[in-house]
Amino acid sequence: MGTGTKIALGVIGAIVLIVIIFGTAIAGTYNSLVTLDQAAQAQWGQVENAYQRRTDLIPNIVNTVKGAANFEQSTLTAVTEARAKVGQVTSGAVENIARDPQAFQRFQQAQDGLSSALSRLMVVMERYPELKATQGFRDLTVELAGTENRIAVERGRFNDRAMEFNAKRDSFPTIIIAGFFPKFQEKPYFKAQAGAEKPPEVKF
Repeated sequence: MGTGTKIALGVIGAIVLIVIIFGTAIAGTYNSLVTLDQAAQAQWGQVENAYQRRTDLIPNIVNTVKGAANFEQSTLTAVTEARAKVGQVTSGAVENIARDPQAFQRFQQAQDGLSSALSRLMVVMERYPELKATQGFRDLTVELAGTENRIAVERGRFNDRAMEFNAKRDSFPTIIIAGFFPKFQEKPYFKAQAGAEKPPEVKF
């Protein structure tokens, strides 16, 4: 075997080794993004479950409140309409809201609208002591308060998972690799609703 052949084989071997190293690095980076993305998606599922629980409670709350004499119809209408908007956004959204900033923003706006309507409902309920005295009402408000707390917890956990993903995605050279895959777009965060940072307050 001539010297030229040995050099050629050495160069080819070095190129193959470099390709293997880069391929392994790219695969490792891709897999780590997948893991972080799946963690965020799983947590997003928990957020949706908590919101769905609240949505499911609303018809019972509205029906219970309707029994109160002279209860403000406009307040009930606002809650019902806000719930309907949540349903429209959820059913019409893309498959993965957590990967689509615009769909995510529409989802949060609809949920914030429902939070505001529920807050107003709770304030109005204070004027009806006979309503607050019923066991059914007390049970529903306890469930609602627990659900609102769960929503806040799950939103916080989602923000944590999104931050972990974004930190990895935006690091170098990961950001170059992520740019080739649409599903690795930067994840949005939940933001506090202006003037309504607290969940609806439930008093007895």
